[in-house]
Amino acid sequence: MNVKKQAVSGMIWTFSQQFSVQAINVLVGIILARILAPEVFGLIGMLAVFIAIGTSLTDSGMTSSLIRSNDNDQRDYSTVFYFNLLFSIVLYLILYFFAPLIADFYNQPILCDVTRVYTISFIIRAFVGVQTTILTKEMRFKEQMMMQIPSTIIGGIVGIVLAYNGYGVWSIVWMNLSQSFIFTVQHWIFAGWKPSFIIHKERLKYHLHFGYKLTLSGIIDTIYSNVYKIVIGKFFSASDLGYYSQAKNFQMLPVTNISTALNKVTYPLFASIKDDDNKLRRAYQKLLQQVMFWIAPLMILAIVIAKPLFVFMLTAKWLPAVPFFQLLCITGILYPFHTYNLNILNVKGRSDLFLKLEVIKKLFITIGICGAIFFGIYGLLIFQIISSIFSFWINTYYSGRFLSYPGKMQILEVSPILIIALVDGAFVWFLGLFLIKMYNNNLFLVVSLSIIYIAVYLLASKLFKIPAILEFKKLILKQ
Repeated sequence: MNVKKQAVSGMIWTFSQQFSVQAINVLVGIILARILAPEVFGLIGMLAVFIAIGTSLTDSGMTSSLIRSNDNDQRDYSTVFYFNLLFSIVLYLILYFFAPLIADFYNQPILCDVTRVYTISFIIRAFVGVQTTILTKEMRFKEQMMMQIPSTIIGGIVGIVLAYNGYGVWSIVWMNLSQSFIFTVQHWIFAGWKPSFIIHKERLKYHLHFGYKLTLSGIIDTIYSNVYKIVIGKFFSASDLGYYSQAKNFQMLPVTNISTALNKVTYPLFASIKDDDNKLRRAYQKLLQQVMFWIAPLMILAIVIAKPLFVFMLTAKWLPAVPFFQLLCITGILYPFHTYNLNILNVKGRSDLFLKLEVIKKLFITIGICGAIFFGIYGLLIFQIISSIFSFWINTYYSGRFLSYPGKMQILEVSPILIIALVDGAFVWFLGLFLIKMYNNNLFLVVSLSIIYIAVYLLASKLFKIPAILEFKKLILKQ
């Protein structure tokens, strides 16, 4: 199978995995949100930064190094496996002993025990990191899907049953641990790889040399991706953080579904053509246009139907999360630019530049948050939009030079998509103001406005011959 067909096949299966798993997660999340109080999600939100940092550290960036390296053997895989496992145990012990300090910081005593139990997932996930990397490198996404779905379903059932029986925050903790455990067991049974008793010093140095920079970048990015949760959790109530966390989770659904699914396919694809700048640029152009073609309208549609959507799915108790969600959707439009421009640096082996950019962006965010906090939660959200725009220009600086494809050109090429999505959104917004007076039914408003928006968007895209829709028909539908 050639690279193009392999990428298309991988894209189909990874999208199937991503959307099927997320569909289950959304259903489980809706049920849990209806049962549990917003404060419960706020407590989990307080731990988000520690969970994310732990996940980043247990990987150590070396799995990314495995994907981009073309000459891996059992020495490489086994060495990375044992290093990640050892590091995950050390990290768990650190968080175990620091758990009381985390609880004191947020003034939430229950967080001590929750932290000590929840972070066991670091050790469980360390047992599966290399297997997942091998499957991704070989683009065996069908097998990943067949293992991800059962773990998601069983874990979701565990969470719902515990929530109904009054376990509160523990229902979410045990749901995640169940998912991690079942996911790991399946990989050891079906993935077809087992570690040998090998720790090769030279291969460890090789992968660490590339991986430690990505790890540092990942830690910095993780802290600042969750810095708003840290600030809101510290200075506002657990309910406020619960509203923000739910808004953020729903805002990221279409973004992470599309971007993550494509990223799993395109990172190894980009790595395979990293030495041909012209081919890499063409592949990146098509990818960016395709992702923006779907994400931009989804984000704008989400802004339009936010209120009836939240009331219908989560009940009226979650209405305070609606304006948070609408502001966050604006930042979601730029998310693909951040992800794929930084990926270019990774496949080029320039993790040093990756780290440099992260430091610059985070300094800007630190200064900005110190000023925005005085304007409350809405000040923080508006600054999040400003920092996303700033990050776009920073992220495109080096990748734009490598590919002769600067940020300005990237925006210009997707501007027809953005214009159509915005005009369509304004039309449907005003239509919604009229329909709500006639039909005060949340489900009807969500369905009808969504159908109208999507129909108008696709019709306009076809009328104006947007390249992304033509490419989608060519690569996906005809395949």
